[in-house]
Amino acid sequence: MSPADEAMTRYAQGDAAAFDAVYEGVTPRLEAYLRRHVRGTTRVEDIIQQTFLQIHAARGTFNAGAEVFPWALAIARRLMFDVGRKARREEYRDMRDEDELEAKAEITRAVASGEELLEAREIGERLSAAYDRLSEPQRVAFELVKTSGLSHAQAATVAGTSVTGIKLRVHRAYVALRAALDEARAPLPPSATTAVPPRAGGLLSAGGRR
Repeated sequence: MSPADEAMTRYAQGDAAAFDAVYEGVTPRLEAYLRRHVRGTTRVEDIIQQTFLQIHAARGTFNAGAEVFPWALAIARRLMFDVGRKARREEYRDMRDEDELEAKAEITRAVASGEELLEAREIGERLSAAYDRLSEPQRVAFELVKTSGLSHAQAATVAGTSVTGIKLRVHRAYVALRAALDEARAPLPPSATTAVPPRAGGLLSAGGRR
């Protein structure tokens, strides 16, 4: 267990002084996640504050020895979506931004290997389109595991599904994005050579004369 997990166990058992350790251990990761999705420091701080208020109210339900961060992140995500429904749509980042970091990494590798900027842009567009075609559960799973760095077990807790379910969603998302990348990088087939028609009068008919 991490220090934050141990502190949360003590806090759930009535040790009020353990709250500071929980806050210090969870807040940086929580804030980093929220800043990728929510515009405005004030809104991020409000969500974090509400998250810890809910943790405090439900501390008696915390399972001793469990990990506190997945629990905190699940609460914060619900609050984030609640805020998103009430706020203007343009105040929030597109949820695909985070997962596009993976696509950008692939683009960077393509450029570094000598690809032209135009080709890199096309690769990015194809990856973005492939990402948009993923189901919402696949996008969430990919985001939690590949970008936020959660384990499959932690991501399953946040998403409310099984570890096997998370693994399948991440795998399917990766396969779809990989296929889009391979397709974008595939060389174009050589153009068929166009036959040049003979000039008028350039050929003699059988038995013909000049």
